[in-house]
Amino acid sequence: MSSSGSFTNGVSTNGSSGASSTPDDEKQRALEERGELPSHIACIMDGNGRWAQRREKARFMGHHEGVTSVREVTEACAEIGVEYLTLYTFSTENWERPDAEVDALMELLIHTVQEEKETLMENDIRLRTIGDLSELPPACQKALKQTKADTADNDRMSLTLALSYSGRSELVQAMQALAQKVQQGNLQPEDIDDSVIEAQLDTAGMPDPDLLIRTGGEYRLSNFLLWQCAYTELFITEQYWPEFRRDQLYEAIRSFQDRDRRYGRVAQAAYEEASNDV
Repeated sequence: MSSSGSFTNGVSTNGSSGASSTPDDEKQRALEERGELPSHIACIMDGNGRWAQRREKARFMGHHEGVTSVREVTEACAEIGVEYLTLYTFSTENWERPDAEVDALMELLIHTVQEEKETLMENDIRLRTIGDLSELPPACQKALKQTKADTADNDRMSLTLALSYSGRSELVQAMQALAQKVQQGNLQPEDIDDSVIEAQLDTAGMPDPDLLIRTGGEYRLSNFLLWQCAYTELFITEQYWPEFRRDQLYEAIRSFQDRDRRYGRVAQAAYEEASNDV
């Protein structure tokens, strides 16, 4: 989300705003008519630094430009009816970056969260976070806490920022919590199933991502939503995050719509064809 801009449409394109349709409205309508839309999209926003370096700019300029992509993707997701958008904003490994870059990222986070609060309210978007927020500077924690509280009743879409987040740490903490319950006699080991584990995760109450988008061309999860992405469809693009805007999002969703999500099962048409060959 950018401090210099706001979401352009205050209501969903499905609603009646009285405004004439735009080319983007037509693209969204075509997407909705084309097939099922993902309920939950997750993004690994990679390539900000490389985008800047290729343009002989400071790495921080890539992060700043990436904020505009966050705004456009968030806006478009809300408009087409995506219910959950989760952004890998800052990993636990990112703390190993140079102090100057980390400090600049924290300042950018504070500025963006504060400046875009009104935008989130106008568009009925709730802000959530996952990860170890205690590792963030106090000013970041304060800004996030305030904006989350102010947007808590919004229900058009949930925007979740993964901050100081580690998928492995999330699982370790969940297992520790369950082990403690077993030790205290409040839980039997045989009663532990998927739902019990999911209730201990940072994402408790959220559906698993339907689509994971990764920019920057790398083919890995990078410690992001390891449990939750077991059956998530992956879309990898060579484009860097600052280049990923509305049209690129729509391309990713079209790719998702073309997938045959079987969850380990055989497609009915293939099963019937095989049966007829017997």
